Amino acid sequence: MARAARLDLRGRAVSPLVSVVIPCRNEVSFIGRCLDSVLASEYPGEMLEVIVADGMSRDGTRECVAGYAARDPRVRLIDNPVGVTPVALNRAIEEARGMVIVRLDARAAIAPDYIARAVESLESDDVDCVGGAMRTLTEGTGQFAEVIRIALTHPFGVGNSHFRTGSGSCSDQPRWVDAVYGACWRREVFDRLGGFNEHLERSQDIEFSTRLRRAGGKILVSPEMQITYYARGTFLGFWRRNWGNGVWAVLPLACSSGIVVRWRHLAPLALISGLMGAIAAGVWLESRWPTAVVAGPYLAANIAASVHAAFKEGKASVACLMPVVFASLHLAYGFGSAWGCVRLAAALARPARTASGVAS
Repeated sequence: MARAARLDLRGRAVSPLVSVVIPCRNEVSFIGRCLDSVLASEYPGEMLEVIVADGMSRDGTRECVAGYAARDPRVRLIDNPVGVTPVALNRAIEEARGMVIVRLDARAAIAPDYIARAVESLESDDVDCVGGAMRTLTEGTGQFAEVIRIALTHPFGVGNSHFRTGSGSCSDQPRWVDAVYGACWRREVFDRLGGFNEHLERSQDIEFSTRLRRAGGKILVSPEMQITYYARGTFLGFWRRNWGNGVWAVLPLACSSGIVVRWRHLAPLALISGLMGAIAAGVWLESRWPTAVVAGPYLAANIAASVHAAFKEGKASVACLMPVVFASLHLAYGFGSAWGCVRLAAALARPARTASGVAS
């Protein structure tokens, strides 16, 4: 059911004011591209504002954003002295005047029609949040960059995360999902649910989406809305990112109600737990069979997925590196989650401390 269009005094449809909020810190290599994509949007310029909440960057990001603000009054720079993403988002949303809120990362760039399509989708009473299909690229041109890109778009790497795997699939249709990237909401969603959980350095978007769905809200991914994300293209950067994501798949349990992540976020922890258990059983039984029973199927699935991914992309030359990158994704995430469990136990044992306090 579509909402009634807002009309001016002459009966013409009026586009709602859209506020694009961008949390960032030390992203000088990417923030300009992000802002250029927003300011080039095919949306009425007078109905668009951009608020960048900077975590006191020291690499030139602040100066870059200040330059855009000096040239275009639609761009504003605000401070985020705390330096964590949810605080940046909440401060930006408080400053925002728009009836529609669009959240972007500094490493993102949107298609010219992204905002217009988002507003059109939000005119439906059924849609509380909408996002697009992520087109993943990687920074740099190292030997692992292209392999990392492929791993982050394949179901074996990211599970049933439809916004990650849907880009480029012409037959894919809009569908209801549990979370999206480049999320766009009606302002009233925040009036009802409040802001982002400021105890969560990461996973605050997953936690907010969970709250929204529990309140009866619906989240739509629309493949027609194209958004590009520039992932870290080095093996070490990839490992560190996955480790951190694994940690913050578990820590939200310390400061949120119920389990906010999905099964795909906990699958690497299950893999690690199974491997560690099998190794322990093998030592006790003085046999390699327990480890082989657990590791064998994973290795077979990894190799099969690697071959499939390489040939699907038409790049057979990367097939030999795909198993390494898939394994690093799963193992770094899984060990990160295991460490997150240790920190969660410590946090629960000290109820006076918040999850952010544990993280510091």
